[in-house]
Amino acid sequence: MPMTDHPPGRPAGPDPGRGRTVLARKWAYLLSGVTVVSLNREELDRELRGMVETLCEHLHGTAADTAPAARLGERLVKLGYVGEPGLRCTLDVLGKGLPALAELQPVDRLTERIVLTLGALSCGFLLAHERSVLDQQEIMHLSLLKAVRDAQWNLKQSEARFDEVVTASASGIAVVALDGRIVRANAALAEMLGHAPGELTGSGLYEVVHPDSVEVLREALVALLDGSKERVRQSQRLLRGDGDVARISLTASLLRDADGRPGHFVVVVEDGTELMLLQGELSRQALHDVLTGLPNRQYFGTYLETALRRADPVYGVTLFHVDLDAFGMVCNSLGRRVGEQLLVHFAQRLKVVMAREKAMIARFHSDEFGILVENTAATPDIGTIVRAINDELAEPFFVNGQGLALSASAGVVHRPAKGIDPAELLRAADQTLRRAKARRRGQWMMFDRAADTEDRQTQALAVGMAGAWENGELSVRYRPVAGLADGGFAGVEARLHWDRPGEPALSHERCAELAEATGLVLPLGDWLLHAASRQGEWWRQRAGFGLPVVAGLTGHQVSDDALGTRVTRVLSDTGLPPEQLMLGVPAGSLPVAGVIDNVTALTDLGVHVMLDEFGLGPGDLRAIEDLRVDIVRVDRRLAEWQAWSESTFLGSLVPLAGEVGAKLVVDGIHNEDQASWWRTAGAELATGDYFGAASPPDGLVAHFAGA
Repeated sequence: MPMTDHPPGRPAGPDPGRGRTVLARKWAYLLSGVTVVSLNREELDRELRGMVETLCEHLHGTAADTAPAARLGERLVKLGYVGEPGLRCTLDVLGKGLPALAELQPVDRLTERIVLTLGALSCGFLLAHERSVLDQQEIMHLSLLKAVRDAQWNLKQSEARFDEVVTASASGIAVVALDGRIVRANAALAEMLGHAPGELTGSGLYEVVHPDSVEVLREALVALLDGSKERVRQSQRLLRGDGDVARISLTASLLRDADGRPGHFVVVVEDGTELMLLQGELSRQALHDVLTGLPNRQYFGTYLETALRRADPVYGVTLFHVDLDAFGMVCNSLGRRVGEQLLVHFAQRLKVVMAREKAMIARFHSDEFGILVENTAATPDIGTIVRAINDELAEPFFVNGQGLALSASAGVVHRPAKGIDPAELLRAADQTLRRAKARRRGQWMMFDRAADTEDRQTQALAVGMAGAWENGELSVRYRPVAGLADGGFAGVEARLHWDRPGEPALSHERCAELAEATGLVLPLGDWLLHAASRQGEWWRQRAGFGLPVVAGLTGHQVSDDALGTRVTRVLSDTGLPPEQLMLGVPAGSLPVAGVIDNVTALTDLGVHVMLDEFGLGPGDLRAIEDLRVDIVRVDRRLAEWQAWSESTFLGSLVPLAGEVGAKLVVDGIHNEDQASWWRTAGAELATGDYFGAASPPDGLVAHFAGA
């Protein structure tokens, strides 16, 4: 029996699989454009390919049962949201695609069967779709019923929670009708107003509000009704049942119904008595010093502004900025707790001294206090007040067996201008205190406008010096160190020079003083040493100049623990031999701890040391005996002294220096008379304008040639 590659009863022809696949892909493509299914494109292709297979097999069969086609309609519904557009697309694709399949040719014999099959598919689809819609409606109905039950339950729960909050709240809460009638009030509100629980219900809200405040509250509630405000908060006065007034904080908001129409007001009342007390205490703490209880600087500043406006035009006010001397010593030696007790004692003593005056006493910070006296004809003079303060402090104050007796310094501004800015007045008093303490402890000083202006100008220069250095306004200049015998060249001294645009240039002494005040002297001094040593090495190699390069140190520099390291680095960086560098050490800095060790370290490096600014201190003569110094330089202020020619003390300096093997240099020689006198006295070297002012390096080339 011959073999066939097609089912019995089916005509032989091309492979039917390709036509079915093409039809299924076209169906999937068009169906995905009009429906939403849960399958991706590949999965949809496979699903519809199976349906086409089923339809074709059914059409090839002889059975009249259309149930398979109806089941395909049901499967189509289950694919997702197919609906009417999906059915129309399906019938259009299959109605045209099935008759066109090669395997169903000739189609005339299957036309009726195709129509019946598509009809069965449509019926199955419609029945399944109807069941799906009914199922969805049932689910939605059940969901709505559950939502209603949940909403009713949540409403009950919400009302229960609201009742619990209202009942348990310490704040007074009232639900008020739009006409002002209290619908409900909790026990806390009744207690605040001195009523029994439930007694306020039914009464009018405005009946418990102080008559002077009713209109303010009424306007606020109207603003809630017209929507201009969502919530109002007021400090109010309510009437208690016993007739007293309760000061409260009231917050009101508007409740609306489901349609957005106004329903009730909710009023929350906080008892303001304790809040006011708390606010008062916080305000007091913010404006008073915790330790002493005195007003602090902030409160003092506000009071000062008011006092200046109301000051007596004849007597005015007096501001004292008082500082407790040696307070740091007390804290360091006896502990911070003892220091705090001392501050409390000092505050009490100040109160005693100023008890008869109209005065405010404040603690500014640490050990500094302010006193503002509103003067009258009977106010004591300033000296009397300061003496009284120090007399009180002179009485020993015993802490842990330690008897403490200190003094106070004060800066005083007397009768300032009425329109002066309080901050400027406080600054002036503070600066005056600094000047008073610069002299010695236990002193007071009156504000001096000229001195204050000078101080401010000096401080402005000091703080602006770093910027000027960065901008190249500072340079290193050099002046000769001359021999008095012949005026010959004995060395050069490096000096700072500040060339200020549009202003007079500043000398080395002024630059060093300004840099010392801010601490800039350490980096600036390193820069000067590097520049001078580098220039000295250049002169040594190019001009054969091997004489000393001199650089004066300040007190800050010579007491720096890293001085030896700094100088070693300078010599290493520049290549200058140590014996060609000479550093000036101020004689007045020798008693400072560490200075002697630094001087010894310098001499160990091979650097020459010059005792500078000599002759001003009582220990200077002993210093040249104890230290290994090569040169002693007399302070320029002695050389410039008007009676220098008659001084036997100055004349004795030369033999004293000679006894220890040190040469004597005199600074500040400006004319031949001075040079001749010191030459006769036996001094060997000198510096000053008479031998040449400081100039840039190029200006000294001629001196080298002459030397």
